[in-house]
Amino acid sequence: GGDVGAGGGTVETTINMGEHAFSRMEEDVDRQRLLGGQPAYVADPATAALTTDMQKIQRYERLLRRSKTEDLREISGIGCLYQCGHDKLGRPIIVFIGKWFKYNEINLDKAMLYLIQILEPVSRSDYIIIYFHTLTSTDNHPALHWIRQVYDVLDYKFKKHLKAFHIVHPTLWTKIMTWWFTTFMAPQIKHKVFSITGIEYLYETIDPDQLEVPAYITEHDMTVNGVRYYKGCS
Repeated sequence: GGDVGAGGGTVETTINMGEHAFSRMEEDVDRQRLLGGQPAYVADPATAALTTDMQKIQRYERLLRRSKTEDLREISGIGCLYQCGHDKLGRPIIVFIGKWFKYNEINLDKAMLYLIQILEPVSRSDYIIIYFHTLTSTDNHPALHWIRQVYDVLDYKFKKHLKAFHIVHPTLWTKIMTWWFTTFMAPQIKHKVFSITGIEYLYETIDPDQLEVPAYITEHDMTVNGVRYYKGCS
């Protein structure tokens, strides 16, 4: 294996071969095993990143297959995540109801699969998410490490095509979590996250008849903000 470790030439060739890189890598690993040594490029950052990316893709593909075959009715029946309508640019709207998400009671594995099941069809083009934090308690607050895990599992297209993430009725908890997450874990979506204090502020980009939310949210909204507070409302 002297030629492999000599000047890193084989390493660069392997990396630059694009779609063939991963299969070449596997061949090289097998060859090195036969020779009784370790591949010279194991510590190379670019190759390591390529391996990690391939592993992420394979992990997502496994979860996607499971999301299509497993029984997820116990999650879908909760009604905390669903698609409803489109905004004024024709982008699908995904709604998440925080109060109905019982973090410590729910099967988080199935919750992840259900999220993929809902997002996969819309993530091939631009979409938006609206998270209603209305009247939530600490029981509804997912752990930061789980949010990070979900974000890491989701395929790149989810982040690329997500055009806005609205947090309605934010609290100090959501503001701290949002700042921390978008600053240290997901800076690439920081400019897409918006905290808004009332539903009607959504009407600038979404027609009211395109938004379906539980009655308790609209009732709370009127209690806090009054009947009409957005100037653009007809």
